[in-house]
Amino acid sequence: MTAAEAMVAATARLRAAGVPDPARDARVLLAHAASVDAARVTLIAPEDIAPDIAERYDNLIALRAVRVPVSQLIGAREFYGRSFDISRDVLDPRPETEALIEVALSAPFERVLDLGTGSGCILVTLLAERQDAQGVGIDISGGACLHASANAARHGVAARADILLSDWFTAVEGRFDLIVANPPYLSAREMEEVQPELREHEPRLALTDEKDGLTAYRTIAAQAQGYLCAQGRVLVEIGWQQGRSVTEVFRAQGWGEVTILPDMGGRDRVVCAAKPG
Repeated sequence: MTAAEAMVAATARLRAAGVPDPARDARVLLAHAASVDAARVTLIAPEDIAPDIAERYDNLIALRAVRVPVSQLIGAREFYGRSFDISRDVLDPRPETEALIEVALSAPFERVLDLGTGSGCILVTLLAERQDAQGVGIDISGGACLHASANAARHGVAARADILLSDWFTAVEGRFDLIVANPPYLSAREMEEVQPELREHEPRLALTDEKDGLTAYRTIAAQAQGYLCAQGRVLVEIGWQQGRSVTEVFRAQGWGEVTILPDMGGRDRVVCAAKPG
């Protein structure tokens, strides 16, 4: 069997399993199995596939067919032009979160706090983009803290990033001119409707509060005032239908400026809060 024939068979298998964009996943997983860059798959397509590569590829396709995310199968995900180590312990970084990065970089900051840092993709990206900044990332998951530390080292910002095991602000000290978070914002009802990749293979604690999806925002709105500089900002990612609800949460806690900003698709994605009461 040639590599091209293997990809055709794999694509059909993934399509039958209901996997979105099966051809793309078949190509990416073949590249991983063959240890080549995905852009070079077309070059090996006419060649016979080696038995060891065919076996690895078959195993990867079998796992993808039961909806294990591609990022977990290859152990990495691209985010804001950088590759981050990924596993079941952390959320898969998503393009929508890059909107938060853009907003954060639109103004100066020297100290940043990342609440629920997960893979560290937000904190590491901000520190990599701002060479004079320092940051703290916290997470309640020990596995997530290990990933964030590894990604900080991978991208050369470990000396400027402190990763702490903490339940929100419990272990946090000092003040920051930027606080960021991509908290669990899916409601219990929404979790029942999400794709199997999220529901069955990503950390549930990072996805939902098992309630109305607003618990984390209430905590951040109530406590961030004690950790933010007077002219600082809080940026939180939100679900695209949560803009009004999250805005009301912050305003109820006395924040003087609360705005909603869109992602590249034009959907509400980031709430910015400033001037704490």
